[in-house]
Amino acid sequence: MPQRSSQPRHAPSRPSRPHRVVALVDENTNPFEVGCAIEVFGLPRPEIGRQLYDFALCAPSPRTVMRDGVFTLAGVAGLDAADDADTVIVPQRPDVEVPRRPALLDAVRRAHARGARLLSFCTGAFTLAEAGVLDGRRAATHWQWAHAFRARFPAVRLETDVLFVDDGDILTAAGSAAALDLGLHVVRRDHGAEIANTVSRRLVFAAHRDGGQRQFVERPVPRVPDASLAPLLAWAQQRLDAPLSVADLAARAAVSPATLHRRFRAQLGTTPLAWLTAERTALACRLIERGETRLDVVAHRSGLGTAAHLRALMRRETGLTPSAYRRRFGPESAEDRTVSRETRRFP
Repeated sequence: MPQRSSQPRHAPSRPSRPHRVVALVDENTNPFEVGCAIEVFGLPRPEIGRQLYDFALCAPSPRTVMRDGVFTLAGVAGLDAADDADTVIVPQRPDVEVPRRPALLDAVRRAHARGARLLSFCTGAFTLAEAGVLDGRRAATHWQWAHAFRARFPAVRLETDVLFVDDGDILTAAGSAAALDLGLHVVRRDHGAEIANTVSRRLVFAAHRDGGQRQFVERPVPRVPDASLAPLLAWAQQRLDAPLSVADLAARAAVSPATLHRRFRAQLGTTPLAWLTAERTALACRLIERGETRLDVVAHRSGLGTAAHLRALMRRETGLTPSAYRRRFGPESAEDRTVSRETRRFP
């Protein structure tokens, strides 16, 4: 796919206890991104049958006035709650010129020093940079504050036209809805494509938008009532195992391939071929997670054709070979029965 992948070259092993996620809240924090953190990491998942994360909010003060005084947050833990977190989500606020509190920055530095994973949404990258943990690292922030960020933190490698950046132990997202993109990316990285799809369905949100897609996607008001790609995408998702091409998608939409390409760029920030390949790779991951051990069958049912093509795409998109992906995310009961055959089936 032409988009840059922000996938890591490795992913954490499945934990023996729920991974602990703590979101820090500060004065004037944006409620939307806090809500995104709660929706992705903080809700029970009865549809999955197990707890994915142990989630908590914490703040440096007993009462925290949220953005523009819309409401006051109280009754959350103090900053010490972040000291045993596996993942720490840092605060984001629109007044980027206001220095963060020293106690909060110290909490971020302690988390980074002991190896916790750090996440930021929107202007949260300013918090990470002010704490000094982003120097020499790749990062994303909202396009509106990109110039101010570069002026203050020239040592950070800011990527201005992406949804999010996964730089291993530090992950940063651009504005607003990109927080959900990054959150679902983290769920996919921690628990696999099947679980991420389940979470996204509950959110009624796209399960996987590549981090390299553009932040600002033009959405002109259509001259006709139905210019949405949704019906076409739903149709294609039911036929991923068929030899679908961009020409087939264009014919289904009754437009030229060039028009279809423009619509994908405008509505999704990607190309038809890149979308199709990403959907097929995600389907291949789900098939492996459900217990399919035959690589040729996975390649055929996902529409990727050959085992070699599937192997190459999985390495590029997940950083794992099919056998490594299956060990990490496959059904545990089947894993014990097939471990002796795995080398032969997944060379």
